[in-house]
Amino acid sequence: MARTHENYIITAKEKQALDALLRSPKTAQSIAERAQIILLTAAGKTSEGVATELGITSRKVYRWRKRFKEQSLAGLQDLPRSGQPKKLSEEKIKEVLQMTVERIPREATHWSVRLMAKAANITNWQVQQIWKAADLKPHRLKTFKISNDPHFADKVIDVVGLYMNPPDNAVILSVDEKTQIQALDRTQPMLPLKPGQIERRTHDYKRNGTTNLYAAFDVLTGNVIGRTTKRHRAKEFLDFLRQINRSMPPDLDLHIILDNSSTHKTPEVKKWLAANPRFIMHFTPTSASWLNAVENWFSQLERRSIHRGVFTSVKELRDEIHRFITVHNSDNAKPFKWKKSAQSIIDSVERAKQLLNDGTNQTGH
Repeated sequence: MARTHENYIITAKEKQALDALLRSPKTAQSIAERAQIILLTAAGKTSEGVATELGITSRKVYRWRKRFKEQSLAGLQDLPRSGQPKKLSEEKIKEVLQMTVERIPREATHWSVRLMAKAANITNWQVQQIWKAADLKPHRLKTFKISNDPHFADKVIDVVGLYMNPPDNAVILSVDEKTQIQALDRTQPMLPLKPGQIERRTHDYKRNGTTNLYAAFDVLTGNVIGRTTKRHRAKEFLDFLRQINRSMPPDLDLHIILDNSSTHKTPEVKKWLAANPRFIMHFTPTSASWLNAVENWFSQLERRSIHRGVFTSVKELRDEIHRFITVHNSDNAKPFKWKKSAQSIIDSVERAKQLLNDGTNQTGH
């Protein structure tokens, strides 16, 4: 037990439970503050000292000290409110939904729970329930870009057809380049992960150069062929095609899925492809990088290897990329499975275009 000059006593078990509340990321901020009040008081601080340290009123300190003394840990929870919550009418629910999707608040660019509760004269909890039931999330924002490729449908059908019905005696490779990957070194060593503390690093860094990565993702096996280069030109792309050619059995056709970069269509590239007819190129629609399977592998590389990496030179960065590819191919490679049909993608894009047109017409533009 611990005894303070204010005659405030907590048991070792209570202290352990309060410490656990403070460490848990799931603890509500209000509960964590109450736990701090009790721990600081038990450590010998006066009520005024606790209030000053936490930036709260002494009255608040007295209230939660009293509740904890009477009910222990249960005393830190909010008391249940009397009576049933007020039920909202269908008209009020409809009003909130219409305001959410058709208007914006005067003081902000989007609705928050608090702003909507104030505007609709209801509680925060009621706003949350309405939005949850309608799956509305005004605080979230996603970016999108709709392809205006005149051959969008044909290209989608072509690429998705390769994913879902691959041809016999062929290899399907999703190819792209990740350019200007930075070799970043932190200005101070990282502070390691330990119980109660996440890994930390400085926000500033030192740039040590960049590299480019060409990658070919084998849709049927999940294996990756990679090549790092100093520059990003048609010459480097052509060298990568030659590397693919050497890596694959000579009796197989090679279906290459790639984007519309100008480096993929130069006269030199076209001439080489004409001399190597087993390479069959399939271009994705413009603004549709999500259709290229290798993009998912690039995101894995970024999350698992590059984002937290510390590289004092470009060579270290390149070595790490090639190490990641080797480990991926030996331990993590698995076939790529595409689930959406070409028609469902085309229909989805058409609906998005219609929504945009409707929105433009409503605003009078």
